Amino acid sequence: MAKNLVIMESPSKAKTVKKFLGSNYEVVASNGHVRDFPKSQMGIDFEHDFEPKYITIRGKGDVLAMLRKEVKKADKVYLATDPDREGEAIAWHLANVLKLPEGAKNRITFNEVTKNAVKASIKNVRSIDMDLVDAQQARRMLDRMVGYEISPLLWAKIKRGLSAGRVQSVTLRIIADREKEIEAFVPQEYWNLEAEFSIAGEKKPLIAKFYGTTQKKLAVSSKEEMDAIAAKLTDAEFLVTELKKGERHRKAPLPFTTSTLQQEAAKVLNYSTQKTMRLAQQLYEGVDVKGHGTVGLISYLRTDSVRVSEEADAAAKQYIRDNFGEDLVTDQDVNRASGKKIQDAHEAIRPTYVDLTPVVVKESLSRDQFRLYQLIWKRFIASRMVSAVYETASVKIDGGGYRFTAAASKLKKDGFLAVYALADDEEEAANAGLKGIEEKMKLALLKLTPSQHFTQPPAHYTEGSLVKTMEELGIGRPSTYAPTITTIMARRYVTKENKNLYITELGEAVNNMMKEAFPTIVDVNFTVNLEALLDGVEEGNVTWKTVVKNFYPDLEEAIKEANERLESVKIEDEVSDVVCDQCGRNMVIKYGPHGKFLACPGFPDCRNTKTYLEKIGIACPRCGAEIVLRKTKKGRRYYGCENNPDCDYMTWQKPTDKKCEKCGDLLVQKGNRLICPREGCGYQQPAVEAAAQSEA
Repeated sequence: MAKNLVIMESPSKAKTVKKFLGSNYEVVASNGHVRDFPKSQMGIDFEHDFEPKYITIRGKGDVLAMLRKEVKKADKVYLATDPDREGEAIAWHLANVLKLPEGAKNRITFNEVTKNAVKASIKNVRSIDMDLVDAQQARRMLDRMVGYEISPLLWAKIKRGLSAGRVQSVTLRIIADREKEIEAFVPQEYWNLEAEFSIAGEKKPLIAKFYGTTQKKLAVSSKEEMDAIAAKLTDAEFLVTELKKGERHRKAPLPFTTSTLQQEAAKVLNYSTQKTMRLAQQLYEGVDVKGHGTVGLISYLRTDSVRVSEEADAAAKQYIRDNFGEDLVTDQDVNRASGKKIQDAHEAIRPTYVDLTPVVVKESLSRDQFRLYQLIWKRFIASRMVSAVYETASVKIDGGGYRFTAAASKLKKDGFLAVYALADDEEEAANAGLKGIEEKMKLALLKLTPSQHFTQPPAHYTEGSLVKTMEELGIGRPSTYAPTITTIMARRYVTKENKNLYITELGEAVNNMMKEAFPTIVDVNFTVNLEALLDGVEEGNVTWKTVVKNFYPDLEEAIKEANERLESVKIEDEVSDVVCDQCGRNMVIKYGPHGKFLACPGFPDCRNTKTYLEKIGIACPRCGAEIVLRKTKKGRRYYGCENNPDCDYMTWQKPTDKKCEKCGDLLVQKGNRLICPREGCGYQQPAVEAAAQSEA
């Protein structure tokens, strides 16, 4: 009987697939890439038409020997690596090192690790798609050029061991720019006003919000303005001038893409992007489910398409009919997609078998696997269901020349909400249904409740919101989001605290140098255009070497200019006034993985180091000691008393020597203004005015 060999990337996926195929199939794994650029050199021959130089990855000799042995025994070889650019490139490398016939039909792909999908792929065997391979080669070469050419400059300017990357550098800039926005943000005071009205025959009062005058919306920015409005309203008569009732339809969510899965898992399950992708990979490759054997539970996890196969769509709709009723099955086209370029060869992320419900597989999965699978399963089923329908009501109440508004909604038909609630669902408003309200009805004012607020700065990025931004801007692709974020955190350029991402001192230094020396590399539009060119290579419209050749001269010129500028700057360690308590020398300020620290210049004879506390020349308002710049354990900067922990004074913004005229606390610098950090105070003044007072 003919012997067939199937080569995959993952041993666990190979184990799953082996169970689907007969005894005349042998299934083995390459354990990922087998060839790559050498680590010790660029690996690109610039003098010979930018030819890449590939070598066998260290440690892969035994794997390749095993593969060559299996190939010799086989009559037919199938390359079943992942169905994306990188998987196509791995298949091409395998074909080269195993000396398979060029152009032979030996490439199979499947979107899900199921028996039907695997057998169907063997019937549709094809040649390796060189457009996909070339797109991946171009990406790797561009990344290699940026990393290997720019990293030495970071070593010279800041410290050894740092790295630059084509996608990671622009991602770091996005985070840094958001931090600057937050730091420069100056809160503005505003006031809200709620009114409680009694309704005849109803126990609960109606709560309405201040809108403005009967003619236009009005913003109230001070207590004096609010007091004046409240005084006019106290004795006013109030009338319901408009009552509108209607329905609101909330469409079911689309099934998950890589980006939306990472975002939703971060919100609902508090998973990092890296953890989400690791768990999804396990679910895709196969899990031993009691009573079903080894099963790939979800379809391929790297995709930006929301399309699903007709078979999967029909199965989901039948499941809904059987378990929820015909009236909950949508008749809309749910394969909606945005107008942007998507890799539509892949389906959305979905369960491979809808009848393998979360309850059925729960005992076979770890807690983390189960929670992610349940999220994917519910989202897919919900995407095939009808919209949720709400009864809505809104009312306008006028009195004293001013207007209040109230709105309410009540769920009329569950629709997809019977299965899946979105992570960003807002609580339903009070006043359910606005019971007892009629037009032209007079209302009695019970109470006015004014409240002071301050505008909030833009939110810090979380992993989920950063992925969303990267996708919206077109930076990277589904397979790169998690590794990029993981890299900048591992390099300690960015730290995570309570879900929020903060740039560290080291990250700021790297970002500032990249913006100064390589503004193009960290330019969002430039990165987006490169991604579009790589898509063009994949589609066969652009030659991959054209992309590389056009990119390199500009990079080379920028590096030459940066080198010349760096040569004119003698980088010396800054001498501090702290004396080494071991040898008596003045210690110097150095950069480490966590930022600045003090080290003895007598190294290696004296290896003494100390924490660097940068004094800012301001006295602590509580104990009179110096305020110093400190860092949290994860690298986020703040200002605190040098007597910590005996004195607990701290602030995230830089304090000044000016005091708040309201509460006496130290004012902090925020953009071009000085503000009081004490919650609820709200005092602020222009920094220019403060400087003038100081000079006077």
